[in-house]
Amino acid sequence: ESPERVRFLVELEFVQCLASPHYLDWLANQGYLRDPKFIRYLDYLQYWKQPQYSKFLVYPHCLRFLDLLQHEEVRTVLTNDRSICLKITDQQFYHWL
Repeated sequence: ESPERVRFLVELEFVQCLASPHYLDWLANQGYLRDPKFIRYLDYLQYWKQPQYSKFLVYPHCLRFLDLLQHEEVRTVLTNDRSICLKITDQQFYHWL
């Protein structure tokens, strides 16, 4: 596969992982949400909101989490409140019902 295709697939997979509250919790616990490089990477990934890219998403609500992660307050809450993962998981469950 071409390097461009591999990059596309890796970024597609990563963006969709943001739909998982447990993955967000893992990112917070590993310190990624405090890493300026990682925060810039999240900003770079905003291009997935464009229709020519978002049409490939299976879990489009990952874009909402991508938006939320742009805010320092959200990253701080995810980092400091371990119970938030369970709260988000519950809300997702009730939304899907």
